[in-house]
Amino acid sequence: MGHSHGDKESARVHARARLLLFVLVVPLLTATALGLVVLWPADANPPTPDFMGGPAKLADGTVVKVDRHPCGGSGDQAELCQVTGVKLAGGAGAEAGKVVEVEVGQGADSPVLANGDKIVVGRVGSGQGADAGGWYFSDYQRRGPLTALAVFFILAVVVFARWKGLFALWGLAVSFAVLVRFMLPAILIGKNPVAVAAAIMFAALYLAHGINARTTTAVLGTVGALFLTGVLAWVFVAGTHLTGMASEESGLLAASLTGVSLKGLLLGGVIVGSLGVLDDVTVTQASAVWEIHQANPAYGFSRLYAAGLRIGRDHIASTVNTLVMAYAGASLPLLVLFTLSSRHLGDVLSSEIVAQEIVRTLVGSIGLVSAVPITTALAAFVADRSVHREPVEALLHDYYEGDGSSPSHPSARSAKHRAKRRSSSIAAPEAPTARPRTKVARGAAGRATP
Repeated sequence: MGHSHGDKESARVHARARLLLFVLVVPLLTATALGLVVLWPADANPPTPDFMGGPAKLADGTVVKVDRHPCGGSGDQAELCQVTGVKLAGGAGAEAGKVVEVEVGQGADSPVLANGDKIVVGRVGSGQGADAGGWYFSDYQRRGPLTALAVFFILAVVVFARWKGLFALWGLAVSFAVLVRFMLPAILIGKNPVAVAAAIMFAALYLAHGINARTTTAVLGTVGALFLTGVLAWVFVAGTHLTGMASEESGLLAASLTGVSLKGLLLGGVIVGSLGVLDDVTVTQASAVWEIHQANPAYGFSRLYAAGLRIGRDHIASTVNTLVMAYAGASLPLLVLFTLSSRHLGDVLSSEIVAQEIVRTLVGSIGLVSAVPITTALAAFVADRSVHREPVEALLHDYYEGDGSSPSHPSARSAKHRAKRRSSSIAAPEAPTARPRTKVARGAAGRATP
């Protein structure tokens, strides 16, 4: 594949370094594959629980008329209801094209409809025979804008990143398929969802960046950081006595499905939520170390590690803030409610619904920080044992002092030692000797006399 650079880069890596990477990553791939086989749910489409009822009959429609009048037919103008005429379209079956009446409330949580709005309406009852009832407002149609946004995203990625962007999108599709076809059904039957993180990591990294030494160091760095994240999440979820029932959705899930572990669901959410940011950090660190090494192959492990770590510190300083702000933005309505409650800050932070987000944010951030030294050390170790050309000054010396032919391709370490030997063996040019002065006899007119 054109995007992987696997053959060129593998040929430049020392055989022992390639063997070490192989020994480390193959057991992880094997364990992930076995985990997917063992934990894969037999039914990827479990039946809908009784308490949720059957699927609603929905249809697309367009608002063609809006009439506002007092609710309940009274003269009280404080409560207004909207009666809209909606022309049915897709999903309405034999009633497609028919204009039906839909009544919508006028409360704080009710939409304000206008002519031309594209909406989704639902049918009361089974929608057949005597059970067929009226229609109600369900939601707005969003497929068009979302499709346009997705196309714009795909074009932006492919135009800028080209083949690598295309394979990154393919990795995203595989990750989404694993989430939908494996993780969610596995949760419903009580199996551990954490194994899905490894599958998503391998698919996302190797499809986007190719199978090569650089990507493998990023994979190993991600695995190390994920392991630390999982351990810390387990310790602090248990230490803070989080039950996973902070939200209404979790409580409903616990009441309806007895086999689901909400604590395990919380742990899986922490790990999967941290995975995307970890991939970003580890790939950036591995690429930065490799580019530094290609710019100056004479750099050894220590200098590569120090230079990569300086880049990583800048990356972490911005990424941690991004992670915290992302969680805060997602919980903004909740934070506003707590502000209105006039509770003490300590009480708000120690409540389960907020403490859960604090644990999620801080554990993910610690895993993020740990990914930098782990990945940088692995990348510097492998890059230091890669086969590259000598520094420019060594090549020029070989050309002008030798026969002009291109030298062989030594390792970075041998190139560094050879450059030092050359610089010490080239003698400094001798200083020019001073010309002895001779006294010239001059006559009375100041002219020189022979």
